[in-house]
Amino acid sequence: MTEHRIRQPWIDQGWVRIAAPAALGAAALVAWEVAVAALDIQPYLLPAPTAILAQLQAALGGIVQAALATGRNALIGLLLGAVAAVVVAALASRVRWLDQVVAPLVAAIAVVPIVALAPVLQTMYGATSEMPRIVVVAIASFVPVFITTLRGLRQVRPVHRDLMRAYGASGWQATRVVTLPGAVPFVFAGVTIASSVAVISAVVAEYFGGLQNGLGSRIASAAAQSGYSRAWAYVVAAIVLGLVFYGVTLVVERIASRWARVPVT
Repeated sequence: MTEHRIRQPWIDQGWVRIAAPAALGAAALVAWEVAVAALDIQPYLLPAPTAILAQLQAALGGIVQAALATGRNALIGLLLGAVAAVVVAALASRVRWLDQVVAPLVAAIAVVPIVALAPVLQTMYGATSEMPRIVVVAIASFVPVFITTLRGLRQVRPVHRDLMRAYGASGWQATRVVTLPGAVPFVFAGVTIASSVAVISAVVAEYFGGLQNGLGSRIASAAAQSGYSRAWAYVVAAIVLGLVFYGVTLVVERIASRWARVPVT
């Protein structure tokens, strides 16, 4: 019998996964440029990609500085929110009454609007403090990490739980040795979501006064001065910053999963 080799579909090839989105993005940019020119769309409605690129090149130094300021607040807030979420989720998974108390509080936090919280915190901490923005990011990041972590902590297999009991391990030992390592994929699923939310929250929080050093404040300032192409350049920088956070989170997730030796089920 002649052995036939099954050829892999072209869609599964690695280069296609990179080239296809790149080609689609390039086509969208070309269509955007043509539409602005053909329809005579005014810059205050939608500037052309070439105009945005020119502003990116002209103000690259200021854009990088603003991105670093926003990224710093987003990173600190993300770390604080994620650590707090993991700790509270670990406690809630072990203490039933605490779980019942925390659940409605997390639901309330999840619906707190950033646009209402940021001005209040800005008044509390003052116009020269970065703390309001960090607190906003921490609160926004807390919810997705808490929900996914708590779900992961409840996914322990009965055989693993019974094995730890047979060894005479305490509840906290079982949590540290079995439950937490098994919850690593769930923790990072929440962190991956929170990484994008952190950047968005940091940018939005910068709209409400305070130091004029971040992407959000620069976007508002450029738009107020009719610098629409420059405002879009800062928007592009915010998108790139969000992608960087997302990509770094995926890399850290792979490293942490290997370190924890999480079994693939």
